[in-house]
Amino acid sequence: MNSTLDTRAVAAAYVDALEARDWGRLTDLLAEDVVYEMPQTRERIRGRGALLQFNVEYPGDWHLSVRRLVADGPTAAVLMEARVDGETQEACVWLELSDQGRITRIVDYWPEPYEPPTGREHLVERW
Repeated sequence: MNSTLDTRAVAAAYVDALEARDWGRLTDLLAEDVVYEMPQTRERIRGRGALLQFNVEYPGDWHLSVRRLVADGPTAAVLMEARVDGETQEACVWLELSDQGRITRIVDYWPEPYEPPTGREHLVERW
């Protein structure tokens, strides 16, 4: 496989692991020093452990499905349908992969800026 096909597979697996709440599989996809950013809330999470904890603790009944996935070399963009507590939105996630095929950077774009919910301050930095 070429790197674009590998990246595409990792991006699809990332969304699938989140949807399945398969934290072991998600761990395998992430680089130890992964950086996760949410521009709409101005939050950044550094490191695999903190990102896993963020996802495990994320409140509400949320579900993700891929609507479109575009990959080019070590980068991918995923347009997702996100259902959170019965409401549906589209979101776009940008992924960057290392030479070893692990996700090193995630930028999670949501349609509207919002203030983040309380309770995750211990995991994030704000800018």
